[in-house]
Amino acid sequence: MTFTLDPALVIQLLVSTVLPLLVGLVTKTVTSGGMKAVLLALFALASSLLTELGVAISNGTVYDVGQGLLLALPTFLIAVGLHYGLWKPTGTSARAQQMFDRNTIVVHESR
Repeated sequence: MTFTLDPALVIQLLVSTVLPLLVGLVTKTVTSGGMKAVLLALFALASSLLTELGVAISNGTVYDVGQGLLLALPTFLIAVGLHYGLWKPTGTSARAQQMFDRNTIVVHESR
């Protein structure tokens, strides 16, 4: 019995956890949910294809587009699950969106 972890897959798993926050950083609070979903899908696709490119370069093998495309689906699903299961309930997703939104007014109270 062996237990191995492919470093590229571990990196892709970590990337998928922060993709919802990245979408929040590049969109405004008034951006529709559909547009955010499309951006998240595009980011998942791009990161998966780039991960597969890194694997091909590091191993000196032929670039396998099929592997990159196949990896995009679980990356997207993990990112959506983390958005609704962790980032949104804790308010982290909303804070990421408000970070560069000029329409957001933050009031700091002195203690």
